[in-house]
Amino acid sequence: MRVLGVRLSPSCWSVRARVTAAATLMVGLVLVAGVVIFYTAVQHTVYSGLHQRGDLVVHDLASLVRDTDPRGLLRVQDPDFSLLQVVDQHGRVVAYSDALRGRRPLKVPPPGVVGRAEDHIVRSERINADVYVVEERIRTSFGYRTIYAAAPLTELTRNKGAFIGLLVGAVLTGTALVAWIVAGAVRRALRPVRVMSDELANITGGEPGRVTVPDPADEVSELAQSVNLTLHRLEALLDRQRGFVGDVSHELRSPLTGLRMQLELALQHPEDEDWPAVARAALADADRLQGIVSDLLILAKLGAGVHVERERVDFGALVRAEAARRDRRVPVEIDAAEGIAVRATPEQLVRLLTNLLDNAERHARSRIWVSAARDGPDAVLEVRDDGSGIPPEDRERIFWRFQRLAEGRRRDKGGTGLGLTISRDIARAHGGTLVAADGDGGARFVLRLAAEDD
Repeated sequence: MRVLGVRLSPSCWSVRARVTAAATLMVGLVLVAGVVIFYTAVQHTVYSGLHQRGDLVVHDLASLVRDTDPRGLLRVQDPDFSLLQVVDQHGRVVAYSDALRGRRPLKVPPPGVVGRAEDHIVRSERINADVYVVEERIRTSFGYRTIYAAAPLTELTRNKGAFIGLLVGAVLTGTALVAWIVAGAVRRALRPVRVMSDELANITGGEPGRVTVPDPADEVSELAQSVNLTLHRLEALLDRQRGFVGDVSHELRSPLTGLRMQLELALQHPEDEDWPAVARAALADADRLQGIVSDLLILAKLGAGVHVERERVDFGALVRAEAARRDRRVPVEIDAAEGIAVRATPEQLVRLLTNLLDNAERHARSRIWVSAARDGPDAVLEVRDDGSGIPPEDRERIFWRFQRLAEGRRRDKGGTGLGLTISRDIARAHGGTLVAADGDGGARFVLRLAAEDD
């Protein structure tokens, strides 16, 4: 809602406006409550003092009336309680102070109990002010008498408006001062946030850049550090994406270039070409392209976190079936325990195990060992070979995209360099790990997945 261009809904206000308004409102309420309590306490103190002094005056006057039953003018003992009257049981004024000479009885509700003083505040037209009256009805040998002792509240009434105005002014001044202080404090506190906002707005599609971290070690500086950490991760992600695009371009260019050259050469002298051989060579390049595209599609799905239904899988049975599914260049020894259950996507686990077995077959000299066992809460798969092994410094690099060691390129020139990358991503997608561990001479890959209890 807008009125003359001003946003009235608090949800549309800035943080500074909302904090200032909330703090001002709370302080204003506290000040109003404090002023009300203060005024009530002052008023109670004043009236309490008048009540005590009025009781003393009435008590002394009651003693005098019991002893002498005075008539006419009364001597004032307390200068504040200058309005004195004694009225008999017939409502006639029998004694009075000079201030009430010739006046009728004060218009005060009659006492309810004989011998007990009561106090009232009434309006006196003669002095044009409120008066504080203490009255008491007593029994004497001369009959019932009602005694009145009143104190004009002229000063209190005259200064009441000024006093209330002073308190209201103090509340308004204090509230305005708090609003000014809070607004300034919030503005200074949010200044680094505004700087960070401007710096983030100036970041374009190039390098992510950084934001300025303010000097005080507080929540704002922690926010700036978190923003810089996020920007650093984005920068690393952009670098990986650029590298991935470059690697994909390179990997796709090679088979496409070979396929194009073969076809161009064949078309230069079509009558001299062995077209079945040309078709077989083109088909081989097409198969390599299809493999690269298929692997890239799997990586894209794993990286995007596409939801895939999972089910309870007999891990040992799956390992035995896949390891013995086809004949390989070297024999495969299988040692898979029974009763190991995991929750996974069978097709992805088969792809992972196939990649590990194909990798082991490429490098093995005479044998491959596959084992599946339960290790505490985990299901553990190991794939070992008796090849030359993996140098320790390359055990992480082999999981990078399109990263192939020299021996791997020599043994299989048609590989894509994505098999181990896909295998690790599948393991991570299932909440597990896949590492290249120490082995007895050859390569040793260890997969760990969370096992399910029976």
